[in-house]
Amino acid sequence: MRKFWAAVMVLAAATLSGCGYNDIQRSDEQVKSAWSEVLNQYQRRADLIPNLVNTVKGFAAQEQQVLLGVTEARSRVGSIQATPELLNDPAAFRRFQEAQGAMSQALSRLLVVAENYPQLKSDANFRDLQAQLEGTENRIAVARNRYIKSVQEYNVLLRQFPVNLTAMMFSYQTKPNFAVEDEKAIAKPPTVDFGKPAAPAAK
Repeated sequence: MRKFWAAVMVLAAATLSGCGYNDIQRSDEQVKSAWSEVLNQYQRRADLIPNLVNTVKGFAAQEQQVLLGVTEARSRVGSIQATPELLNDPAAFRRFQEAQGAMSQALSRLLVVAENYPQLKSDANFRDLQAQLEGTENRIAVARNRYIKSVQEYNVLLRQFPVNLTAMMFSYQTKPNFAVEDEKAIAKPPTVDFGKPAAPAAK
C-alpha cells in the first residue's frame, strides 16, 4: 500500500512539474521578491521626507502650500496597505501607483522651491538630504524595472500552453504592472544637485 501511494505522489509531482505548476510557483516568488524591494526603496524615500520638510521649513517657512503638499502626499502613501495581496488587485495597485506618483510630484515641487533660497541650497544638512534622495530615486527606478521584468515573465508564463490550463485550474491570474507613462516619468528622477554653479550668461 505504501508503495502504491509513493507511486501516486511521484506521478502527481511529475504531472505538476510538466504542466508548469512549479514554474508558476517559482515565477510568483520572483515577483514577490521584486515587489518587496520596490516597497523597501519607497519606504526609504518616505523616511527622508520629515527631515527634508523640516529643513526646508527652517529656511522657507512661508512655503506652506508646498510643505503641506509633501506632508499630505506622504500621508496618502502611508495609508495604503502595500501587502503582497495588493499584487492581485489591479484597482488597489493603481491607487498605490497614483499615490507614489503624487509623492514624486510633490517632492519635485519642493526641490524647485529650494532654488529660490540660496541659504537653503548651501545648508549642509539639506545637501546631504538631496544626495540621499537622489540615490533613493535611482534605486526606486532599478527596483521598479526589476519588478516590471518579473511581472512580464510571470504574465507570459501564465498565457503559455499548457501552463494556462494549470493557471486556470488553480485560479492564478496575471498581475498588474506599472504604467508605461509612469515609467517615462520615473526614468527621470528629480535633479537635486544644486551645488553646480550656473553657467555665465552669453554676452
